[in-house]
Amino acid sequence: MSIAFVREREGGEAFEDLPDRPISPHPNFVTPQGLAQIEAEVKRLQAEAGKLNPEDKADSARVSRDLRYWTARLNSAQLVEKVAGETVHFGSTVSIEREDGTKQTFHIVGEDEADPNKGSLSYVAPLARALTGKSVGDVVEVNGHEAEILEIR
Repeated sequence: MSIAFVREREGGEAFEDLPDRPISPHPNFVTPQGLAQIEAEVKRLQAEAGKLNPEDKADSARVSRDLRYWTARLNSAQLVEKVAGETVHFGSTVSIEREDGTKQTFHIVGEDEADPNKGSLSYVAPLARALTGKSVGDVVEVNGHEAEILEIR
């Protein structure tokens, strides 16, 4: 462990000073649900910070770091309401069929709300970028594999 990230408390006990979480260089587009998630996380962390024992430096460092991150994300959030259209865009739900016949559906969302395992894909992900601007029936290629757009909602 690098000594640069370790501080010693009074009494000789050491704790790790946590580096800030990296902030994405991309615009912080969010869906209404994503904005609500960020707001809820800020409130949860503020409540947790208010209940911390000032002697618990490790928990204080973690909560402070996370609160700085989520506050920055809240301050930079750009709400994108549902946009109607026949092409894929931020907020679209897109069904695709891969070349092996596998069908998948993804909701294109902001970076902080993305969870591919639950069907949400960050708008900066390679697949989302390939799909953006395309229509039903279009075929896109990502990582050497093709997928056809079956439906856009």
